Amino acid sequence: MAEERALPGAPDPWAGSEKPSRRDGPPFHMTEMIKAEPGLAARLLARLADPAGPAARLAAAVRAAAEAGRPTLVTGCGTSEHGALAAMEILREALRTAGLPWRLGHPGCPVAVQAFEGSLEDWLGGEGGLVIGVSHEGGTWATNRALEQGRRSGATTALITVSDRSPGAALADIVVTTDEQDQSWCHTVGYLSPILAATAVGGHIAGAPASGAAAREMLAAGLTPSAVKGTERLADAFSGASQLIVVASGVDRTAARELVLKVEEGTHLPAVMRDLETMLHGHLAGVDATTGFVLILTDTAQAEARAARAAGVLRAVTALGIQAGAILASAHDTAISSRLTPAGRLVVPAAPDLPPTAASLIGSAVPLQLLAERLARARGVDPDPIRRDDPAYLAAAEAAG
Repeated sequence: MAEERALPGAPDPWAGSEKPSRRDGPPFHMTEMIKAEPGLAARLLARLADPAGPAARLAAAVRAAAEAGRPTLVTGCGTSEHGALAAMEILREALRTAGLPWRLGHPGCPVAVQAFEGSLEDWLGGEGGLVIGVSHEGGTWATNRALEQGRRSGATTALITVSDRSPGAALADIVVTTDEQDQSWCHTVGYLSPILAATAVGGHIAGAPASGAAAREMLAAGLTPSAVKGTERLADAFSGASQLIVVASGVDRTAARELVLKVEEGTHLPAVMRDLETMLHGHLAGVDATTGFVLILTDTAQAEARAARAAGVLRAVTALGIQAGAILASAHDTAISSRLTPAGRLVVPAAPDLPPTAASLIGSAVPLQLLAERLARARGVDPDPIRRDDPAYLAAAEAAG
């Protein structure tokens, strides 16, 4: 069941989060964060709909860059990198709706850049350009370095983050705050929040505010008793796997990357993301009947072609004795035989009151997050500390500097 209470914000004065308190069993902090997401979505989208607020100012900056044929670069690390990838897709769709440049490769089209790689560029954005950072707490050094590079190049800088008091916020001309901070290090709110913020920005660009009620309903659908039961079935099927492969196409590639990250940091099961077509080009040689396999297919653009190719991939892994599962939009549910997903499937409802790209990314968020959380339970793992409660893994993180 969803939780309606608002989450705490960032500490004041600002400080990076401390390791989550240890819990010997569920509910974990991660569990509570997932349950908080429907209410968070309604609150955040309502607040960011303000026509004079920061989301509207960022929308104006995106429009200005597109109209001038100047780059909009969206950047982040870890979960926030996936938030940046999602934001890029959402902004492209909004620009398309507004009749502005949106096609990849065209001047003015938003592009996602990994933060460390961006920080190494001598020129990032330039005069008339826009660099948007995504950083949940605002303290990620590589993202902040990329913002510094953007500022030095003459670009406008922006940050989507929890608090306007963070180090990253000090580097941004525009700060879109999400206000409510993830209480687990296995970030779920930290993934959804920039998706919601980008959805709000996209609404200002397209002239059609996003529906907080529709977003709340989509997220809550993943927490119904039947959805939870289906998620637990999938988690049980994969709990003894040697590795997990997640495949996707279109905007679902972002969700697939996020599921892989949640599985590895939260359950300690090796996992990898493959593009749908890429899976068939050599990678079949590296899987067997001990491999867990998940298809994410909620993108409804070019639905017939995506579903047909996905069915082909599922037939291939089934021939190897792999028990596959899926997270599917309702539009794809009937197109892909249940015989091809014997481990089970989670169906994401349609959301006609949301832009299609945002609907895909919002709709798949709770299913992928809850799958990782239930897989952590099945494997007897506390997902919250992302293994930094183990001295060896803590030392490894510290060794990286």
